[in-house]
Amino acid sequence: MQKPQHVFDREREWAGLVSFASEVSPGARLGVVSGRRRQGKSYLLQALASSMGGIYFPALEVTEAVALRLFADELIRFTGAPVPAFRDWIDAIPYLFGVVRDRAVPVVLDEFPYLVKASPELPSIIQRELGPGGSGATSTARVLLCGSAMSVMGGLLSGTAPLRGRAGLEMLIRPFDYRQAARFWGISDPRLAAQVHAVVGGTPAYRKEFVRGDIPAGPADFDDWVIRSVLNAEVPLFREARYLLAEETEIRDPSLYHSVLAAVADGNTTSGGIAGYVGRKSNEIAHPLRVLEDSHLLVKERDLFRPNRSYYRVAEPLITFYQAIMVREWARLERGDAATVWRGSRARFLSQVVGPHVEVLCREYALHADAAAGEVGSGVVPDPANRTQIQVDVAVLAPADHGRPRRVLSLGEVKWDRLMGAEHVARLRRARDLLTAKGYDTRDTALTCYSGAGFTPELGAEPGNDVRLITLDDLYA
Repeated sequence: MQKPQHVFDREREWAGLVSFASEVSPGARLGVVSGRRRQGKSYLLQALASSMGGIYFPALEVTEAVALRLFADELIRFTGAPVPAFRDWIDAIPYLFGVVRDRAVPVVLDEFPYLVKASPELPSIIQRELGPGGSGATSTARVLLCGSAMSVMGGLLSGTAPLRGRAGLEMLIRPFDYRQAARFWGISDPRLAAQVHAVVGGTPAYRKEFVRGDIPAGPADFDDWVIRSVLNAEVPLFREARYLLAEETEIRDPSLYHSVLAAVADGNTTSGGIAGYVGRKSNEIAHPLRVLEDSHLLVKERDLFRPNRSYYRVAEPLITFYQAIMVREWARLERGDAATVWRGSRARFLSQVVGPHVEVLCREYALHADAAAGEVGSGVVPDPANRTQIQVDVAVLAPADHGRPRRVLSLGEVKWDRLMGAEHVARLRRARDLLTAKGYDTRDTALTCYSGAGFTPELGAEPGNDVRLITLDDLYA
């Protein structure tokens, strides 16, 4: 089925949804679609229901009785016939399966966590009707449960949850990657695209509604765009980072969760460092860390060269920007002094926001650029002789081959705003030698320099057979 022209990209997601919704085998089917708010889930599912003549029911935060009346209204629109008043979902779900019999159609229950909040038994009812002898046995409904509360949606199919094992589709709608985001924003300059992505990431809704359609006119307009659209207290994006946590139902102490995010954004990436920053014991922040991971606001990554060590990073760029730039100047920003705040924060933006963010983009690039890559991440290589450690920003490892040394395909360093030269290659070469001594297979390891500012004439003229030079143009090519 042709994807509607008004739906940008999402080719893979659209194909998966259409395949699920058009399956012709008898019996109702269940799918789960999740993702943080503003990613375009509802937009995509509305387009699916409209294209296939299905049912789209957007739940509201209301009582069960009101929700059932609204659901009945949606069934009336779908069938064109009267629908009985439902006493509860025990009445409503079998009736739904009864009216969807002639052809496979999607039935979207959007913002499903709202329904579960008012009717905790609803997943069990759906499970029963999908099971042997249930009303779903003769139905052709392709039910899609959708929601943004990641802790709720993640629990629908886990552990001993009633719907575990019932879903034929489990789809996560992610933000656009950095290349998709550049196209979505209509930005062709790689440097400008990287800076905008470091602020708003790939969340589709931030492109129009949240900045009132304001797009930087070019690289020279970036600073003014930040002042008039991101740091402007009258623009919706200004308070968005504060609201992201409020959408998660498991969060009972917002101040603690904001403090954990602030700790990570400030460079405290281990659980011990985060605990020290917020003034709590490590065991007291274990639950907040897990909830923030489940909410896709934090990402836990392991050190590729020290597997027993891991670190956290903030997954949502807007939160990093908010913590690094906005929190400490909130009062002045609310008074409308954005220009002064930005002048004083520009250097911090480059070092604490853009620099680390571009490292993430380079790792994403490396994952797709090397077909032999099995794992991409970062890591620290101890250098005992020099009593120091070498930070490898982008490490590419081949898939593990049991009984053989792990192959290192590439070791990379990233610099956003400075020229890279022979000293950076020498540091990577030293890291390669140290890994060789530790038993890694480094015979074909490339030394990769990722630079947003360029390379010294000497390095650019003769980089060497084992050296790769990657620019921002390469990242966005």
